[in-house]
Amino acid sequence: MALKKKGKYFYGDSRADIAPMLARYSEANAYPVERMDDLKCECGSEQLGLLLDEDEGAAVQVCAACQRQTPIGDSADYLEDAELEERECVCGGSRFEIATGAAFYKDSTDIRWFYVGCRCVACGLVGCYGDWKTP
Repeated sequence: MALKKKGKYFYGDSRADIAPMLARYSEANAYPVERMDDLKCECGSEQLGLLLDEDEGAAVQVCAACQRQTPIGDSADYLEDAELEERECVCGGSRFEIATGAAFYKDSTDIRWFYVGCRCVACGLVGCYGDWKTP
């Protein structure tokens, strides 16, 4: 499993390829990921849609199998003011494998920066679909 660059995008073969992409992206952002978590629905499905509002720092995963909507991270606290938009891959796909990453404040477990990384199920494109500083 290795990221492959095609044009300006990176592609991967599995969910495992999200981690090195998020690591690279977060290091360039100056807040390197210190913890990553793979997301899946309570029903067990790992294919998810993504609704996101980076300005409010809110994201919701939508299960492709059962349609359950689940706030990601502390997003439930910010959904009231959020204007969530469905994310799509450049190929038009909207089903992803999703992982989140967190960078912490020094000597703390309080999250400083939050990342949402995705791999498109249709074409394998891997990218950071959202990131934000937490309050």
